[in-house]
Amino acid sequence: MQNSHGEIFWRVAAILCALTTLAVLPVYSDIADLQTKISERNEQIAALEKEIAAYQGELDKLGGEANSLKNAIAELDLTRKKLLAEIKATESRISAATLSIDALTENIGVQEKRIGRGNAGLEKALRLLAEGHRESPVEIFLNENGFSGAWREAEALRAVEARLADSIRGVKELKAELEENRAEIDAKRKELTALKNERADRKRIADGERTTQQAFLTATKNKETNYKKLLQDKLALREAFENELLEYESQLKFELDPSRLPQVGSGVLRWPLDAIKITQYFGATAFAKSGAYNGSGHNGVDFRAGVGTPIKTALSGVVKGVGDTDRTCSGASYGKWILIEHSNGLTTLYAHLSLIRVSEGQGVSTGEVVGYSGATGYATGPHLHFTVFATQGVQVATRPSRVCGRNYIIPVANPGAYLNPLLYL
Repeated sequence: MQNSHGEIFWRVAAILCALTTLAVLPVYSDIADLQTKISERNEQIAALEKEIAAYQGELDKLGGEANSLKNAIAELDLTRKKLLAEIKATESRISAATLSIDALTENIGVQEKRIGRGNAGLEKALRLLAEGHRESPVEIFLNENGFSGAWREAEALRAVEARLADSIRGVKELKAELEENRAEIDAKRKELTALKNERADRKRIADGERTTQQAFLTATKNKETNYKKLLQDKLALREAFENELLEYESQLKFELDPSRLPQVGSGVLRWPLDAIKITQYFGATAFAKSGAYNGSGHNGVDFRAGVGTPIKTALSGVVKGVGDTDRTCSGASYGKWILIEHSNGLTTLYAHLSLIRVSEGQGVSTGEVVGYSGATGYATGPHLHFTVFATQGVQVATRPSRVCGRNYIIPVANPGAYLNPLLYL
């Protein structure tokens, strides 16, 4: 059999035509519509975040003003509005994540079709290429076309091989992109689950704030004198409870073994909030010197955190206890708290929470959301109280309270077991 110039041209053209199957498919209108909707949701989120920031700015301003019934009512009202805006923002994020999953699913469908067409084209091209190699190079050279025919066929084959390599590379890239999109869908589904949990949490917090607001208005009856008395009673209760607790903790036997603790300044703990603003330090702070904490100093660090701010674990560990001191002495101590034991000799406490998301015995990872900040227990405003203990000296105790007449459950430790959190953050 002899290959004429026309036959070579026809075969090369057929092979190159088979390799054009990776041409971009038309963009589906569904994908374009989904992208438009995602952009709309992102605009809604940006507008809501601006609204939330404005509410927080007003709350910060109120926090710097004199304590009065009017300001307290305004703060409760602003907090609720901010929480409702955060719920709307979370719902918009849920919608955006859902739309992103739909868009990725549609895109995967397009990629799978392109890969299928590309594989079919490669199979056809390889088959045509195999058919074209029935004659040896010597036979091609010795036929009527001679050297020029062999040269033309060699050049054509080089062009085909280059195009074939491009097509194989294109299919591989499509497959890699396909796997990336599938991994992105898995990540988006996890994000969606987390957002749905967050929405449910925020609704519970908002409902709790509404109950708090109603109880507050009932107690004060919209009278400044009633409000002042409420504050005085709360402070007296808290001081009596602190005295009772300090008396018990001072009797606990404890001797610190520094060798069982991480090195100071090692940064073994991460910050429990995304945005950090310290409002009170550890130890003999100005507030402590004014007579607070019975002169024993502040046993942790306070961070500014509006109601509903996610609280994250400082390090992986096991939840050793959760509780709510308000059930025994309302407004006297930590309020809702979480105690987490870590494997490096440290244990951390997160207090004044509005909502707890973990339970005793549960394992948690570094940076995991375990609750939301609030103003439960004794708090002059919403914040996170963060304490670090030497694990060897802390325990969760159930104790009878003379002050409140009931048992309370709370983390207790000899004063020597309280450590400065900033030494390990």
